[in-house]
Amino acid sequence: MLRSDHALARTVDAYRTAEFATLTPDGTPIAWPTAILRGDDGTLLVTTSLAFPQKALNVRRDGRVALLFSDPTGSGLPDPPQILVRGTATCPEKIHTVPEGELGRLWKSLFERQPGARAYLNVAARRFTDWYFMRLLITVTPTEITTAPRPAPGPGITDGPLLGAHALTGYGTAVLAATDSAGAPVLRRTTVTSTADGYGVALDEDAGVAAGPASLLVHRHDEKLAGLHNAVVRGRLARTGVGWVLAPERVIEPVGRGPRDMVRTVQNCRAATKRYLDRRGLARPVIPWAEYRKLAAKR
Repeated sequence: MLRSDHALARTVDAYRTAEFATLTPDGTPIAWPTAILRGDDGTLLVTTSLAFPQKALNVRRDGRVALLFSDPTGSGLPDPPQILVRGTATCPEKIHTVPEGELGRLWKSLFERQPGARAYLNVAARRFTDWYFMRLLITVTPTEITTAPRPAPGPGITDGPLLGAHALTGYGTAVLAATDSAGAPVLRRTTVTSTADGYGVALDEDAGVAAGPASLLVHRHDEKLAGLHNAVVRGRLARTGVGWVLAPERVIEPVGRGPRDMVRTVQNCRAATKRYLDRRGLARPVIPWAEYRKLAAKR
């Protein structure tokens, strides 16, 4: 458990984001970057808005998850290791809109670390951003914590004929989400190269991964958690004569890189939120905007 007396607790607290992997219905591990709060009891709190409920749905079906702390941008840490936390997660159905308790602590940290999030509280924006404040809470109980050196960035992928190359271009490393022999998710930040059969991923012998469904995540943010971009390439991981290779099958790029992409993202988020509520026969929750403004104003 990651209580305050754990040797890695302060390092985990300093990381601005972590990669969080859940298992899709077909057993494919998919990871996305997210903000994390370490609880006093050593559990880890992850939240997701109703616009992106798949993580919550995955956890309710299969609670095996993994978290990787591997991008120290904005943390102030000089050369931290990548920290892999594997465990089990739960996600109740309750929708949280009030910033209280641990969720309040997480929102306070987010407003401090990501000042741009305060723009979602503007009166003119509320009609389009209320979904951002409708949260499902995922609690992760660690069962295994390991560390590894972060790899030196490689030359990266240049846009080419491989599916997903455009999304991976410009990244010196990527996060591999694979499974172990029992089908539980494993995460490792590594370097990626292009091969004739797919994307070669550099893995140590002790990485603990098995052949099967897998994915590659790339993401970035600046010191203030702005300038966000992320993308996932899904496929199958296999051991070949030249090492581990992921054969790409599908690309997921929820947030693009231009203004039109941002407009489309907001539209998609509102539509996804409505679907989530409609399927459960729920009214759209009311957001206590004054409480968020008060929280965002604290220093």
